[in-house]
Amino acid sequence: MELKFHPYNLELKNTFTISHGSRDVQPTLIVSLSDRGFTGYGEATATSYYGVTIEKMQADILNIEDLIAENILLEPEELWELTYPHLKENPFALCALDMAMHDLHGKRNRQPLYQLWGLDLKNIPLTNYTIGIDSVEKMVQKIKEFPWPLYKIKLGTQDDVAIVRELRKHTNSVFRVDANAAWTLDQAIENAKALKELNVEFLEQPLKANDWEGMEKLYKESVLPLIADESCIEESDVEKCAGYFHGINIKLTKCGGLTPGKRMILKGKSLGLKVMVGCMTESTVGISAIAQLLPLLDYVDMDGGLLIKNDIADGVKVYDEKVHFPERNGTGVELYEE
Repeated sequence: MELKFHPYNLELKNTFTISHGSRDVQPTLIVSLSDRGFTGYGEATATSYYGVTIEKMQADILNIEDLIAENILLEPEELWELTYPHLKENPFALCALDMAMHDLHGKRNRQPLYQLWGLDLKNIPLTNYTIGIDSVEKMVQKIKEFPWPLYKIKLGTQDDVAIVRELRKHTNSVFRVDANAAWTLDQAIENAKALKELNVEFLEQPLKANDWEGMEKLYKESVLPLIADESCIEESDVEKCAGYFHGINIKLTKCGGLTPGKRMILKGKSLGLKVMVGCMTESTVGISAIAQLLPLLDYVDMDGGLLIKNDIADGVKVYDEKVHFPERNGTGVELYEE
């Protein structure tokens, strides 16, 4: 077995702003696992908000290189269980490793990963395209530069409804609104009423992640469906969200990869929750892993490859309002540099 790291700086097409920060560059780490002529790739982005660095991810994975090598022939889920005790404090690193193992597993078995799972691509959701917080003029410009049937609008200002009202003048596309935990209960109740009239499909994480009392009230009064994001990080959070949210947005980097992410999807569905998987502005490496889950999802936010200027890999691509899968095994990823 050979373990390699490929750190990159992904350059964003536009400054990306949400309620707790802005960025123009997204550092990311690609992990590759090679065995018997096959190579699998996984990815996790670095983020100061969660205290995740490229160096820490590399160091934590290197610490268990021997464990990985000794068990490289196991199923990905089995390797995840072995590595979880060592990486549970660094789910981003665990995610990159788990993605790489799943890609390798699919390539070794000469099938796309979704086929190995017994899924097909007949009915899969289209990703939204994210419009970060900016001046209204620049938000309008981003919409005009990238016509798309479905936008996620990042909010968390004092003028959120006015912003959406202005954006609505320039497109008939469906909007999803992500407040990134920036609203109060009263704001959320009132904003939902106004936003429903503006063809908003749902509200994502309107209140602070731990405001369960507020969410209980909002769940009863909101005229729009509510999707948990920051309130649903790991597997144990899924059950908590039932009765407080109508759905959950799973981030593979936050929960530790495809292995727990798939379990969270199935648990959410068993509880009657709508299920979405979101991205952290990953390259095509991470997006291709997310894409394997599409047949299981109600919604998806996998626009990372659309938001960056210097994509680093070929794989599952989104264009012409469709998701395009390559005729390759595993997650379908090939690094351009290799």
